[in-house]
Amino acid sequence: MIQKPEMPFGGDQAQSGLPSIPENIYVGAQYRRYDIKRIFLILLGISLFMVVYFSKPWHDAIDPTGKSFTLTNEGKAALGLFLWAVIWWVAEVVPIGITGITIGVVQVLFLIRPAREAFGDFMDPSVWFVIGSIMIGTAFAKTGLTKRLAYKMLMIVGENTRMIYLGCFFMTACLTLIIAHTAVAAAVYPILMAINGLYGPSDKPTNFGKGLFIGMAFVAGAGSVITLLGAARGAVAIGFYRDITGREINFFELSYYMLPIGLVMVILLWVLIFVIFKPEKKTIVGLHQRVAILNTRLGKLTSAEISTLIIVFACIALLSLREFIPILEPLNKSAIILVSTILFFVFRVLTVDDLQKIPWNIVLLFGGAMSIGFCLWQTGAASWLAIKWLNLFKDSHWFIFIMGLAFFVMAMTNLIMNVAAIAITLPVGLVIAPYINLAPEVILFSALAAAGMPFLLLVGAAPNAIAYESRLFSTGQFFKAGIPATIILLIVLGIFIRYIWPWLGMPVYVG
Repeated sequence: MIQKPEMPFGGDQAQSGLPSIPENIYVGAQYRRYDIKRIFLILLGISLFMVVYFSKPWHDAIDPTGKSFTLTNEGKAALGLFLWAVIWWVAEVVPIGITGITIGVVQVLFLIRPAREAFGDFMDPSVWFVIGSIMIGTAFAKTGLTKRLAYKMLMIVGENTRMIYLGCFFMTACLTLIIAHTAVAAAVYPILMAINGLYGPSDKPTNFGKGLFIGMAFVAGAGSVITLLGAARGAVAIGFYRDITGREINFFELSYYMLPIGLVMVILLWVLIFVIFKPEKKTIVGLHQRVAILNTRLGKLTSAEISTLIIVFACIALLSLREFIPILEPLNKSAIILVSTILFFVFRVLTVDDLQKIPWNIVLLFGGAMSIGFCLWQTGAASWLAIKWLNLFKDSHWFIFIMGLAFFVMAMTNLIMNVAAIAITLPVGLVIAPYINLAPEVILFSALAAAGMPFLLLVGAAPNAIAYESRLFSTGQFFKAGIPATIILLIVLGIFIRYIWPWLGMPVYVG
């Protein structure tokens, strides 16, 4: 056993101002050095990249119009890097943020893309949106707003842990109707931490805590598909749809078709989470009384809380109005949400100490996700892959083709940002649709539903990574929970495509 070293100067660690050392870092350290499984997975990721990188040229992909797409050497390398990143992200052989950095470094060293592009993606506006969302959550937590909201909700849903799950998930889904799901996850995160703290002291993560945060991530995705305000993917998809078909899909038409599937998924995910992560306690005895006392102690809203609410609601209002007022549309959503960060410091709601608490592991994860996504797109690997996949189904029954497209979008959105998955797949699907007499509407809505619910990997959506920051579950546990959730999504989507959407009036098959 390696002995834990004494504190320098004989002082207490907390008093010295030095970072705290986890108690278990010394336990079994000599064994981690020879972790065969970890070494194997590290080498597996690298080997997959090398095999693909040095392989012979791959056959061209040909779309239904006869256009040929050649997979360049850079594109081949991008696919290999893609496999490398997947292995490391799923197995978490290194911190997920370090895998993100690896993506940029490999692109530069193997001349896949220039350094300015490979590393520049780490400062993409979407990454800054994640940072701005995290700062909103930090402000809510510091001012006490999260406790106030948590106590109010718990007083409504009561002491039953099943109903606490439902209350948290319903609150999350409702917020995504008017706020981007990244911002919602960041705001809800500290609320869930407060609720988990009331569950009871524990030396290790509980089923309740795992279900609370994994469920939040899943439901944030399900809720975000209902309106255009839930995520950027909707606006991007409608833009492609308009350019290719010449038809406009408005805000209310999208919600008309997506509300039922989003609502059904929220309910089913609640049931699934309760089954997989059944809380150790059926009820938290005395919770209602404790919460009532704690809520009373909070007193009236403080000036810091009021300032935070005004700043956040002003930014939300501006983000929402972009969808309805043309003159506001050019305003970048990342810039708008970062205004809240600036104002938090201007009005001294946050200090420099709070700035230093940004979870860079999560930020770097999304930087890497943006980098691999743009790498696949700019090298042509993404288009080549999409055409190869969808060509497998072009002679199939129309239902099989749509499900094949949805499966591809779902797989891609778990591995790269969902906007990129839409940008890669939707144009190809809309081009192929006329050749098999499919209405373009069903292509659009199927792709949107699949892209909005990445349940397998943290990199699939910001709420997944924000939930992971709780440190209550591993990437493997998230992946295992995501398998049945993904199966449920595909079954529900199939039922909607085949029966419910046509019943609601959506044109599907035009042959």
